[in-house]
Amino acid sequence: MGYLEEFQTQIQNRDFNKFFQLWEEYCTCDVVDVDELISLLQMIKKSDLAKSFGEHVETALPTWEKISDFNESYEVLKLLADLQTTDSSLLAGIFIDFLKKKYPDDPLFEERLRLIGLRKKEKFPSALSNYDLLAHMQKGKFVFHTSGWGTGEIVAISPVREQIQLEFEWISGRKDLSFANAFKTLIPLPDAHFLARRFSNPDLLEKEAKENPVAIIQLLLRDTGPKTASEIKDELCELVIPESDWNKWWQTARAKVKKDTMIASPEGIKEPFRLRKTAVKHEDRMHKAIHSQTNTADLLQTSYQFVRDFPNMLRDKDVKKSLQDKILGILTAEGLTVEQEIQVHLFLESFLSLPEHGKLALAMIIKAESPIEIVQKIDITPFKKRALGLIRESRDDWSQIFLEALERADQASLREYLLKELCADEAAQKLLIKKIDHLLHHPETNPDLFVWYFQKVVKKSDNIPFNTKEGQGRFLDGFLVLMSKLENNSQNRDLVRKMYNMISEKRYAVIRSLIEGMDREFVKEFLLLASKCQTFTEHDLKILASLAFVVHPSLNQAKGSKAHASHEQTIWTTEKGYLETQERIRQLGTTEVVENAREIEAARSLGDLRENSEYKFALEKRSRLQGELKELSEQLNRARIITKDDIYTNEVGVGNIVELQDAQDNLVSYTILGPWDADAETNTLSFQSKFAEAMLGKKVGDKFEFRNQHFTIKSIKNIFQS
Repeated sequence: MGYLEEFQTQIQNRDFNKFFQLWEEYCTCDVVDVDELISLLQMIKKSDLAKSFGEHVETALPTWEKISDFNESYEVLKLLADLQTTDSSLLAGIFIDFLKKKYPDDPLFEERLRLIGLRKKEKFPSALSNYDLLAHMQKGKFVFHTSGWGTGEIVAISPVREQIQLEFEWISGRKDLSFANAFKTLIPLPDAHFLARRFSNPDLLEKEAKENPVAIIQLLLRDTGPKTASEIKDELCELVIPESDWNKWWQTARAKVKKDTMIASPEGIKEPFRLRKTAVKHEDRMHKAIHSQTNTADLLQTSYQFVRDFPNMLRDKDVKKSLQDKILGILTAEGLTVEQEIQVHLFLESFLSLPEHGKLALAMIIKAESPIEIVQKIDITPFKKRALGLIRESRDDWSQIFLEALERADQASLREYLLKELCADEAAQKLLIKKIDHLLHHPETNPDLFVWYFQKVVKKSDNIPFNTKEGQGRFLDGFLVLMSKLENNSQNRDLVRKMYNMISEKRYAVIRSLIEGMDREFVKEFLLLASKCQTFTEHDLKILASLAFVVHPSLNQAKGSKAHASHEQTIWTTEKGYLETQERIRQLGTTEVVENAREIEAARSLGDLRENSEYKFALEKRSRLQGELKELSEQLNRARIITKDDIYTNEVGVGNIVELQDAQDNLVSYTILGPWDADAETNTLSFQSKFAEAMLGKKVGDKFEFRNQHFTIKSIKNIFQS
């Protein structure tokens, strides 16, 4: 553990005795690491130990005297001046001597010494910082307000009143500050400082940022310290780069920053970008990175990332030879898995121009008993695609393997590749159609794949199954059914939000496109399915209804005549369904609504409510929860628990188990109950569903048609029959 880490530990423990023992040990070092010393003093300044340390600042003087560079010596001394609390004559003399060296020709030197307390040498806290601020105070110069007013420009100075007037970034109007208050809250900013430039001429900064984004990000990191991607956006978006241009600008900037030798890019989105003290060649970074890896998977991933991002490195024969030796060495490593060996061969083939290794990878894939398992364990996507390509070339069962890979894939680019290959082969496309048809009937078996394919169908992508109007209709039905099922599981929150955004963006453009030209029954069914999705607010449902009425105006007329009857209709339910609905109402009222109130309050604290997506989503959720609570409460008042005496078996009705025979003589049974008991997995239908309505009132032997399929009723039973 280095000194900084040890000091940090003692500061966190707030143990000054142990801290000071460590400090005394540190001061005995013969060589001074100035950067480390500055970091340490800054750490102390921000800590709870600052006041205690201030009484012992003079113990740092022997260490400080070892610093030969004047500017470095001054920076350390300024921090000691900020920390000291003794106001000793020794410190006063040192401070004055250094100020004379730094400002030898200052005509206001004596007056400024008076203002910072060094003339009488009685009280002179932060003497050097305060003198620097006084020397900086000129009209048109910039400062930073540490208490939240942001960057400011000095517009007037009154030495007589010991007062300055400023215009700030985050507050309106001009503000007057006494010198005493300025010492406590202002930090001088050079004209070239990022914050000063952003305040004085943001248009010029925007122009430079678009011409050379790396230079501006370097400037930002140099002047304000390490920043995460989110923090960089906060500093630049709107203030420098217009919000409408941000995404495009950041994508370009991010790609260039990644290749910059001065900026250290983070490994995770929550980690910051950092500005290096000196440039580091990509070759040196790669050499250090791959030689520090002991895990085979990490070594492969690291090597791949470097040759992908910096392919020109391999023009250096020594670099290429070093990398080749390192990758070849993996083949002799203990515990090497089949998928890792294949990746090594593909790496050597793809990046190091060794085609014989591609043949070795092909031979391993041909021999594999379960190639799909090998492909799934390949971490690097291009190698995964290359392995699939070898399967496509060499195995007769490639289409089955590709279908299984499509089901398991979680990357859009990989899915695109698999779909393209399957659609390009007539026999494989037939298998694909069968697979997608099964997904349509059971979307919950692979929600992510269903949503991805739904997007393809909506866009009418060429040469894919179900991109017809009929296919779009089936996918829309399945989409809404899936959405209503996913809503009940908090783990699916992100996917449900994505589905909602897909439907609602651009004023429900997807819905407008899909229902246009559809028949009346389809649109009616669409509205019914949408009403079962809790994510849609009452406002959403009104918009969807208005879109449906545009396509079929007669639905609007039917709505008025049926509204009262629908409201008064009895809700049939089993005792289990009744109790579950009671519990749902209790959960809504006592848990979810309360949690949502906390979410709203938390989202409100994030800032500007107009641009706060979390706040908007929380409000939408409140509307949805309140709507569900109201609807379920009203339904509970109209609910009736079904008993054996309520059920008749002379014709199809609520409480029946109906056995149907289709045109292929297949037998299937459905149970007809109320909406609370409906369950697709157990073939339990709501009597309000279109399929149930098609058979209600029918008797044994009667035939009916539903969505171009013909059925015959074979038997009708009571659900209470054993």
